[in-house]
Amino acid sequence: MADQPQSFANHTRFHPPYHFFTVPATLVYLIWTVQRLVANPGADTAYALVGALAIFGAGSVARLSPLRAQDRLIRLEERLRLARLLPADLQPKIETLRPSHLVALRFASDAEVEGLVRKVLANPAMTTKEIKQQIRDWRPDHFRV
Repeated sequence: MADQPQSFANHTRFHPPYHFFTVPATLVYLIWTVQRLVANPGADTAYALVGALAIFGAGSVARLSPLRAQDRLIRLEERLRLARLLPADLQPKIETLRPSHLVALRFASDAEVEGLVRKVLANPAMTTKEIKQQIRDWRPDHFRV
């Protein structure tokens, strides 16, 4: 992925062991245990379903926790970057940007970040997708897990 320039079209990253093994395997196991419980209700099959839910939950938390930590770091990095780049009139408004806005704005080049911040502040309901679609000069992030 580092060989080609990053853009809105190709910035999504898949982690193959998680996306192509863990998620499908836990979903198949969860569906199978539900079918077993329906076909043969009992304490054993109910307990197997609880185990399947626990495995699915553990897999989800194992993926979402690092992403949450990365979002916290991105938020800090972007606040520092915006404090350096934005004019004085926008400085106090940095704290009003939602974390999702900051996560999306990290892809904007230094030259266009001010304009995008103004748009986001004018329309706080902007989604991350809408922000990313407006970026012309993409600043890649190849470190995201």
